[in-house]
Amino acid sequence: MELSVDGARVYAATGGRSFDPDLPVIVFLHGAGLDHTVWALPARYFAHRDRSVLAVDLPGHGRSEGAPLTSIEAMADWAVRLLDEAALETAALVGHSMGALIALDCAGRHGGRVRAAALMGAAPKMPVHPDLLAAAEADDPLAFELMTSWGFGPSGHYGGARLPGAWMMGGGERLLERIRPGVLHADLSACNAYQGALEAAAKVACPLLMIMGTHDKMTPARAGTKLAAAIGGARQVTIPACGHMMLAEKPDESLDALRTIL
Repeated sequence: MELSVDGARVYAATGGRSFDPDLPVIVFLHGAGLDHTVWALPARYFAHRDRSVLAVDLPGHGRSEGAPLTSIEAMADWAVRLLDEAALETAALVGHSMGALIALDCAGRHGGRVRAAALMGAAPKMPVHPDLLAAAEADDPLAFELMTSWGFGPSGHYGGARLPGAWMMGGGERLLERIRPGVLHADLSACNAYQGALEAAAKVACPLLMIMGTHDKMTPARAGTKLAAAIGGARQVTIPACGHMMLAEKPDESLDALRTIL
């Protein structure tokens, strides 16, 4: 499905079903340097169970046009304009990593538009290692290696993919290699600079779920717990033996957690 936001074409996968705005809508927001394909399993699952799905490519990512946005706040405001273009009063927002910060900021500052939110791999602050920032700024493939090495937990490093012969870290690198020049650095810089998580958390009024991995090096579970404590009534699910890339590492457990709120 294609929409137009700010005069630029935006691509959104709909989970294999035609988009119906009269059904409860779920908007999936991907992480830094990624695209809509990371949501293939949950998008298809909910689209075939009386939900409508928009797994979007953020500006400059995947099949979407435009330049990447340079702050989490700008991305959250863009998400609201996406809802406007799709003629949606409200939607549930599900975000992973950078997408989780977008969902949180949107729920805090645009609460009337968000009926529920799920944050996967989020923390009050998400600083980015200087070596990773420098590699991303230079469009150096080292950035892809660092992200996958730090992002995947034990199952990603030592095997355990559900599909025989699949290599999760290799697949993660191939996905990142598709990003356009400058986009990954813009994303990582936005995460590194964002300071509004706790302020947004204090304003969240909708049901919210935090999903964390026990072996997450990028947004450790203890940091996710701190963020959840700042959100009134937030629920928490911790996935054992799981790193930051939980959608790839533990797809069934991730889906089970999402089912409890969506």
